[in-house]
Amino acid sequence: MLAIYKKEMRTYFTTPLGYAFIAVFLAVSGFVFAFTTFQSQTSDVSGYFQMMIFGYIVLVPLLTMRSFAEERRTRTEQLLMTSPVSVTAMVFAKFLAALTMFAGTVLVSCVYYLPLFGYGEPNVGRAVGCLIAMLLLGGAFIAVGIFVSTLTESTVNASIGTMGILLLFVVAAIFNNLIDAYVIRAVLSWISVYSRYVNFTYGIFDVAAAVYYLSITGIFLFLAVRMCERRRYA
Repeated sequence: MLAIYKKEMRTYFTTPLGYAFIAVFLAVSGFVFAFTTFQSQTSDVSGYFQMMIFGYIVLVPLLTMRSFAEERRTRTEQLLMTSPVSVTAMVFAKFLAALTMFAGTVLVSCVYYLPLFGYGEPNVGRAVGCLIAMLLLGGAFIAVGIFVSTLTESTVNASIGTMGILLLFVVAAIFNNLIDAYVIRAVLSWISVYSRYVNFTYGIFDVAAAVYYLSITGIFLFLAVRMCERRRYA
């Protein structure tokens, strides 16, 4: 498992993919941060994190689209499938590598907060709560991307498919105002990752929301393992 993790991390930095992700992430987050804080003349960063949720719909697929799709396209998947490593360990190693890239870039972007201390007194507790929520949400989004990548050998299809699923998770609750049926509204609110984020913006650690994000991560990683096992023994 460690060997696969190192290979994935090395791939991010021996190909343009890792650098492209970092550059695009920092550019987008920098623009959003300036728009939601400096231009709005506020030290509250909750709006920044709310906007970045929509940015993750496009950014996260950059990390995950090649996880298994590229292996299938280049026919190197067979080497992984016949290696003395369990499918679970293989999937988790790829997930952990993508999560490391994501978390590392998010932490680097935290330097944006420093100038706020020169203009006011930012609510550190609220910022930390939002940051924890973003890392949990990022893990869930990455798991979705890993799963979609196991379904195809086209990185483009993997990217588009991941964006579609993530968009559904994010905007599900938005349609509540357009639907009269209570049952449908309840279902949309339940699957929405956006509506569960609100408590974190107040510096409150929402255990139920954290469990939900972790559950999404576990479910989609499980599905990815099942898809890989299906091909391994086919």
